Amino acid sequence: MFVPSQKSPPDLKGFTLIMPVVAVGNVGQLAVDLIISTFNMDRVGHIHTDCLIPMAGSNPYSTGKEDADGVHTAAEVYISREMKLAVLQIRSPVIQKRTKKFRQVLVSWMKASGFSRTIVLSSSQAYQRDDRQLQGSPLRYLVTPSMLKLSEGALKELGWLEMEKVQAFPGLMDGNAEPRLYIPGGGITKGLYTDSCAEDLPLAVLLLFCSEGDNIPDAFTIINHLNSWLHLQDHPCEDPNKWKIPPSWTLMFGSSIPPAIF
Repeated sequence: MFVPSQKSPPDLKGFTLIMPVVAVGNVGQLAVDLIISTFNMDRVGHIHTDCLIPMAGSNPYSTGKEDADGVHTAAEVYISREMKLAVLQIRSPVIQKRTKKFRQVLVSWMKASGFSRTIVLSSSQAYQRDDRQLQGSPLRYLVTPSMLKLSEGALKELGWLEMEKVQAFPGLMDGNAEPRLYIPGGGITKGLYTDSCAEDLPLAVLLLFCSEGDNIPDAFTIINHLNSWLHLQDHPCEDPNKWKIPPSWTLMFGSSIPPAIF
């Protein structure tokens, strides 16, 4: 359930929604951090649900004492009215037995809000790619039929590779086995995409093959691909500093080694 920060909920009809999925490397969350920080987006509410592991903390985008107050939670909504852009940042994993319920919460909210389109940022295990997926860019996409009607021309122009379907049991010769969509390490990505197809929602998934580690370069890769489609800002590839890194990234890997130990 969406809980607005103010008494009257914001009108999100016609907005583009960008959201991550908790997946390998947390690439989607890092990319969404860059969007929120770069465009100084306003927090307008949160998703109240028992499907996420509870968490609370300080403002990850705080730049000083004036905006350091307040508690931030596991799933929050930010918007830029000028850009007609909404972002849902999900900061904690989905409880395993409640993944279906959480997908239903998201789909219901997307339908009720009237978003013009939803773009999900995700990732998948690089080491589980098949031979075809080893070729070309590590970026893949998926679109629902509704989104394809809206963006078919733009996607063709971008030349991205659609996520390949793979054999359920590679190496076994079974003519009756249908290839399947397989996104290892992708969390609820496949389920959310399938649900959106069934509900006829305009949704696209952008995902990157990656491994756990320092995934900041992966975040820049996926956000620059996203920008080449949505044109959030001009020529960020020529000047990486155009994406504003939030202060919370400073201690992403902990504090530095204490000099006293030497």
